[in-house]
Amino acid sequence: MNSHSLLFRSATLSDLPEIVRMLAEDPLGSKREHYSSPLLPAYTHAFQSIESDPNNEIVLAVNQNEDLLGFLQLTYIPNLTYQGRWRAMIEGVRVHAEQRSRGIGQALVEYAIECARKRGCLMVQLTSDKSRAEALRFYTLLGFKATHEGFKLLL
Repeated sequence: MNSHSLLFRSATLSDLPEIVRMLAEDPLGSKREHYSSPLLPAYTHAFQSIESDPNNEIVLAVNQNEDLLGFLQLTYIPNLTYQGRWRAMIEGVRVHAEQRSRGIGQALVEYAIECARKRGCLMVQLTSDKSRAEALRFYTLLGFKATHEGFKLLL
C-alpha cells in the first residue's frame, strides 16, 4: 500500500467494534480482550472517556474506502520534568493482519509523532511487550530508544 493513499482520522463510536475485533485477534490480545456483538459495555465506556478527553484520541489509518487498516491510542501528558514540558504516549498500535508490512504502521506512528510535535511535546514514548520481537525492531528502526526499564502492576 502506498502511504500517500492513507488517511488519518479520529475514531468514532461506530469504529469501536472493528477496533475491539482487531485487539482480540492479536496474539497477546486474544488472552485479554473479548470481541462480541454487542460489545461489552466496558469498551464503550472506555471509548467515551477517551473521546471526551482533549488529551486522548484513537487515531485510525484508513484507505480511500474508509476501511480500517490500523490504529493507535495517542495520549498527551503534562509533566513537571523537563521544565514542565508535555510528552505523548503511544499505546495499542495495531495494523490489520492482512495489511502488515506495507508501511501502514510506520505511517501511523509517524503521523502520531507529528501530532505530538504540533502539540509542543518534548518527546514521544511507548511500551511494547518484550515478547514482540518484531515490534521492538520496528520501533527501533523508527528511532525509538530503549532508554528505560518499564514496570507494570496489574490490579
